[in-house]
Amino acid sequence: MIQRIQTLYLLVVTAFMAITLFAPIATFTAASGDIFTLSAFELSNGTQSEGTVWMGILMVLATVLPLVTIFLFKNRQLQLRLCGAEVVLLLGAIAFVAIYYWLSASNALENIEIVHRSFGWAAIMPIAALVLAFLAARSIFKDEILVRSLDRIR
Repeated sequence: MIQRIQTLYLLVVTAFMAITLFAPIATFTAASGDIFTLSAFELSNGTQSEGTVWMGILMVLATVLPLVTIFLFKNRQLQLRLCGAEVVLLLGAIAFVAIYYWLSASNALENIEIVHRSFGWAAIMPIAALVLAFLAARSIFKDEILVRSLDRIR
């Protein structure tokens, strides 16, 4: 059902989260000149690497769930619940990005002094996806109210 606006919202959420999976989320410059890159599954500079597997798994789930939700268009109640689950997954992904961004110098990169940190453009994608997932849930709820009001008339 591409003509429903929530389908477009959910497609864009899937695209944004797919971009986040493959693009660098943040970069860190060490005092030694090494540049570390935070992606969905690792924090590395080519020679050193620290796994961020749980953040990656959460982002994969946040990428797949809206795509599954699109094909459940006949069951709006389930779609609404899955959109709620998507919002929770996206909040978790945003929390993981923040945790790895702020705690990378002390925990993941031991004995390395970070002198500069910067977010990549992929760090904005989960926030935009969160807004779009909320809008999709709102549109699904409006559809459900419309269908119930039409059932009442019959």
